[in-house]
Amino acid sequence: MEPVIQSFLAGFPVLMLHTSVTVAMLVAAVFVYIKITPYDDIKLIRDGNTAAAVSLSGAIVGLALPLAFSMASSISVWEVLIWGPVTLVLQLIAFRVTDLVLKDLPKRIVDAEMGPAILLVSIKLGAAAINSAAVTG
Repeated sequence: MEPVIQSFLAGFPVLMLHTSVTVAMLVAAVFVYIKITPYDDIKLIRDGNTAAAVSLSGAIVGLALPLAFSMASSISVWEVLIWGPVTLVLQLIAFRVTDLVLKDLPKRIVDAEMGPAILLVSIKLGAAAINSAAVTG
């Protein structure tokens, strides 16, 4: 039983450090995402716009996935601090390019249309899956 306790005592601080750093990066990325969207996500959600809530939820999961894979494949917190932001920037670029290419989608989200919101979520999660796989090499 003692090796298990020793393992826990050695690993728990590392777990907390890696998790804290990763969650902080996720919160920062979600904040940036909200600022770069062409509409006010939080206001729309507070006003009952389900399409905006679906789109933002997809963005949060889309940002979290590459971070999780980055954390899982990292040995030290320094690797998380290097690869985490790289994956986040790639995700934010993919999200912004989607908004620019499919110009009418942001307006349709504002208009509470669920179809475009679902399409945006699939693009965000697809980009996240590819980004996650790339970071694990």
